[in-house]
Amino acid sequence: MKLDINNQTHEVDADGDTPLLWVIRDDLGLTGTKYGCGLAQCGACSVLVDGKVMRSCVTPVDSVVNRKITTIEAIEADAVGKRVVEKWVEHQAPQCGYCQSGQVMAATALLKENPHPSQEEIAAVMINLCRCGTYNAINAAMTDLAGTKEGAK
Repeated sequence: MKLDINNQTHEVDADGDTPLLWVIRDDLGLTGTKYGCGLAQCGACSVLVDGKVMRSCVTPVDSVVNRKITTIEAIEADAVGKRVVEKWVEHQAPQCGYCQSGQVMAATALLKENPHPSQEEIAAVMINLCRCGTYNAINAAMTDLAGTKEGAK
């Protein structure tokens, strides 16, 4: 089957029920997307599919054929994704960094849909788990990106 990942067509040989995460990481070598819980709970495996955030650890690969998949490797090619990464660095959001690719994907999807989300909208969407507890820095970066003064640097 053919997958459109990061604006490149990839021919993959996988069972249709194989999780997208394994195709991205093991077959294509795009290791920026992380395996976390394997239950779609933590968000470390988040990618964008047609601009919407999706948990790749539970997404069968055959469900994303003919759809546009974006991984963290290409997020800075997107103007919104590039701004998110810049604010993540400015606010020093990452600590160990393991969850951050998923966090950046969730933030990018939110800001593409709603460029000026409220604090409540940010809290409702930014639900990825971070073992380091970088939530305050992530919230500051998101508040800055949303254009509100609260929490902005």
